[in-house]
Amino acid sequence: MNVLPDLLDATFAALADPTRRAILARLAAGEATVTELAEPFAMSQPAVSKHLKVLERAGLVNRGRDAQRRPCRLDARPLREAVAWLANYRDYWAESYARLDEVLAELTAEEQR
Repeated sequence: MNVLPDLLDATFAALADPTRRAILARLAAGEATVTELAEPFAMSQPAVSKHLKVLERAGLVNRGRDAQRRPCRLDARPLREAVAWLANYRDYWAESYARLDEVLAELTAEEQR
């Protein structure tokens, strides 16, 4: 079993939801409790907890223990893997656009003759 496709699947599934992306953006600014994370959303704390569970399964969030608090923290390592996977496609599109630029330059040169 290849771990990378499973990790990518979980990462992209977690990122597919705008609420989870907003939670990650908030955690990028620093740790927060479920209560703090729920504040900007029109949803209950249990609903936010469900989103956090998806993010935890994807390895994007860790929950710690600090006395009575259970702060959530961003773990961006799975995002690094996703970016590396996407980089292959970025290179493909960059090459495609470069070829298109060459064709357009040739057509422009022919029109000017």
